[in-house]
Amino acid sequence: MPQLRLATPADHPALAALFAEMQAHYAVPCPAEAAMLAGLSLRPSGSEILVAEEAGRLLGFAAFSAIYPGPGLQPGIFLKELYVTAAARSSGIGGALMRELARVAVSRGLGRIDFTAAHDDQRLRRFYEELGAAAHPEKVFYRLTGDALQRLGADAET
Repeated sequence: MPQLRLATPADHPALAALFAEMQAHYAVPCPAEAAMLAGLSLRPSGSEILVAEEAGRLLGFAAFSAIYPGPGLQPGIFLKELYVTAAARSSGIGGALMRELARVAVSRGLGRIDFTAAHDDQRLRRFYEELGAAAHPEKVFYRLTGDALQRLGADAET
């Protein structure tokens, strides 16, 4: 089983390669490597990346941030991305990353981990449910991006 640990700046080039693989997997545009490296170096405070490494090679990651407040005004974790390289899928690395993330949450006194999954990705949803996660269909996921984000931000200035 790979070593699980928090990423360091020395991991940034390997993480950028994993990010590029992830973007290709989801068939979405990928920024240039220099932009990914800059993004990794300038991550917001509280943004962390847990990596799975074996024989000096990164096989997967879990990108997460602390959140507050949650139910009962308790802190938690928001898992933004969980990705395992194609060559290492179905080897237990995704589950190991999730278990380690749960250990991090418990050790920090955080009461929950929130995350999203594509509605039509049944394999991923089964994976999360097998770990004990429960879907919350009463919640709707929203996102502000592009022109809508720009307009709303501009409205704050007036």
